Amino acid sequence: MMSNVLSVFADPKGPRRWGWVGAVVMLAAVAAAQGPAPVQPPAQAPAPPPTLVKVRDDVFVIQNVNHLVSEIGQNGGNATVVVTNDGVILVDTKNERMHDDLVAKVKSLTVRPITYGVLTHNHADHSGGAARLQADGTTIVGSVGTRENMLRANQPGAPQITYTGYSQIVLGGKEVQLREVRGHTRGDTIVLIPSARVVIAGDLVATPDTIPAIVNYGDGGSWTDLGRALDEVAKLDFDTLVGGHGPVLSRADFLKYRDRIAAIRERFRALNRERKTQDEITQTLLKEFNWGTGPAAGNIAGMLQELR
Repeated sequence: MMSNVLSVFADPKGPRRWGWVGAVVMLAAVAAAQGPAPVQPPAQAPAPPPTLVKVRDDVFVIQNVNHLVSEIGQNGGNATVVVTNDGVILVDTKNERMHDDLVAKVKSLTVRPITYGVLTHNHADHSGGAARLQADGTTIVGSVGTRENMLRANQPGAPQITYTGYSQIVLGGKEVQLREVRGHTRGDTIVLIPSARVVIAGDLVATPDTIPAIVNYGDGGSWTDLGRALDEVAKLDFDTLVGGHGPVLSRADFLKYRDRIAAIRERFRALNRERKTQDEITQTLLKEFNWGTGPAAGNIAGMLQELR
């Protein structure tokens, strides 16, 4: 991939833009004619609010408490706050519902504004809050692939600044490096904060097993390229990694995750070449890796085509 370097620098002096009764009777009559109403599933219990976790003196993660799939729809994914003297660089924006909570947590750390919001990819649990932040004056940054995926899906808050290959944001003397890869989607961004020795990987990394790792084929993801992307992460100089979901990982934890993803991929490929059925492959992966149900089940059909 050719590298097109785009450096973004803050201008601290620059602008920050961007009839009732009859209806009831009628409905009752219709309901009586149709028989008893179907039993509705119980309402989902509200997820506990996300917590603010310190990673380094100037780096914090807003993450869900129990690391369950059920929390993601309500609270979104992880968001990372990088505090500088001239403003905040926010990596991922959670969803629109959590905007006020996210902003309040940032304000508990600094009076500086959220100057830049970097999207690791286009999915709404990471990008859904971008439009609200844009309205507050935040500049949204992402890869060309992320912007194109968001525009194709008519998602609000698409990046105002895009890059391909490699880019940097420098704010308040702190450098944040952006690297574009393909894996979970076709336009994932890996973020490295060299001074903090922290990597932010978006949904290239999702832990624990309660949130299974997947790719999104509809947005250009690939299990083969997911492996390559994780190998690229492993080449970076870091001590701590923030995934798209789950707790903060050490470098050793990440390497175990990378190896597990490779093992799932290659085991799937071997079973596919043995002409095992989809159900047989699923049952084997469940037994050996505890992977293949929930969101992961939606990957199986695509993997049958990709991993031959």
